[in-house]
Amino acid sequence: MSIRRKLFLSMAAFIVGMGIIFALLTQFVVKGILDVMLNVDRSKEIEELSSLFADYYEKHHHSWNDVKHIPIDTDIGKGYEEVSFVLLSPDRKRLYSAGDTRYEWVKGLGIPSKVQVNGETIAFLYYYDREVGNMSKLRMGITSSITTLLLISAAVFVLLSLLIAFWLSKRLTAPLRLLIPAINRLGKGEFGVQVPVVTNDEYGKVAQTFNEMSKQLQRAEEARKHLVADVAHELRTPLTIIRGKLDWIQQSGHSIEPKSLLPLQDELIRLTRLVDDLHQLSLAEAGKLPLERKPTDMYALLQRMIERATPSAEEKNIHIHMTCSTSKTTIFVDPHRITQVFLNLLVNAIRYTPEGGVVKVTIDEIQNGESRVLRIAVADTGIGIAPEHLPLLFNRFYRTDEARTRNRGGTGLGLAIAKEFVLAHDGTIDVESTPGQGTTFIVKLPY
Repeated sequence: MSIRRKLFLSMAAFIVGMGIIFALLTQFVVKGILDVMLNVDRSKEIEELSSLFADYYEKHHHSWNDVKHIPIDTDIGKGYEEVSFVLLSPDRKRLYSAGDTRYEWVKGLGIPSKVQVNGETIAFLYYYDREVGNMSKLRMGITSSITTLLLISAAVFVLLSLLIAFWLSKRLTAPLRLLIPAINRLGKGEFGVQVPVVTNDEYGKVAQTFNEMSKQLQRAEEARKHLVADVAHELRTPLTIIRGKLDWIQQSGHSIEPKSLLPLQDELIRLTRLVDDLHQLSLAEAGKLPLERKPTDMYALLQRMIERATPSAEEKNIHIHMTCSTSKTTIFVDPHRITQVFLNLLVNAIRYTPEGGVVKVTIDEIQNGESRVLRIAVADTGIGIAPEHLPLLFNRFYRTDEARTRNRGGTGLGLAIAKEFVLAHDGTIDVESTPGQGTTFIVKLPY
């Protein structure tokens, strides 16, 4: 059953139930009011008649034989017009009647009472006069009119409410009806499909969230396709070189000098490094990267990495300078993974900094939200990166036209791996760059 139908049926059941309760309560209240307003007091006359018939019943040994001949005091009901009364046995047989009024009127419009002896009901007495009859007719007429009016009003109320409920259920579920076809299209693989956002309520938020999810799925699908293409491209070159070299060796028919195999070894090393990088990146993205955390002095760790990178920097006459403005440089990390992060950043900084340039490493402590973190920045004075490339810089195999060409870059996975390793330590990594002035990578790691 659809949500629209469930919503309509729920509202309809509530409306009908409230209509019935309203009608019953109104009738009950009105009946009580009429009984009070139109009440005629004939208790004295009824009591006298009841005593008369009860005495007769007792004197005649609990029998109604010859009760029709009982003398009635003519003063009973004196002052009222058309006084009549009827006495019925417990099994509703007529025992006695007096007056000129029709039996049916006396029984239907008269005041009923019980004739009792020692707590036992021995007969039923109905008293009638013109005033009592008029009041009974008035009560019955008003009650019937009110009942009819209530039924008509309740029917109109329920009908109008059902129409409104149907319109509301249709209107409230309209955004969902727009969303369902898009969900079906998305389920069939049509990523990127969008739905119109027609409201600003929760339905609108659902539509906005769906649109964003669809866009993300589209980007993920595009990234997957690009990844497959990039991996195929990266693997094709070394495999082509190895295959060509092996074909040449096979066709030459001569013994091979060991040095002739060095290009093959270089390409195999490149393939091994590429596969290992992809494996590490996949583990990090899946949240399954093993980490051996322990207290690590980042100042000492970075100093050792600078010493390793200094020979490459000296070849280009690049000066590496490190400054530290905090004494709290020890954090709880995996030193091996963090070494991979900052060694990659240092190698990139040296690679893209021209001769005579400077690479600066700064360490300081900053407030990040409610906690303090260790901030490490690696800045170079290189060629910089255009703004349109910055959001994509940490994607797999992404290379800018200027700074990350195949001839000057590595596998294109270094920054993607660095980002995932930092995220695995609950940290963040950002980049700031100005073309022609340099690039700064900023890593924030929690204590």
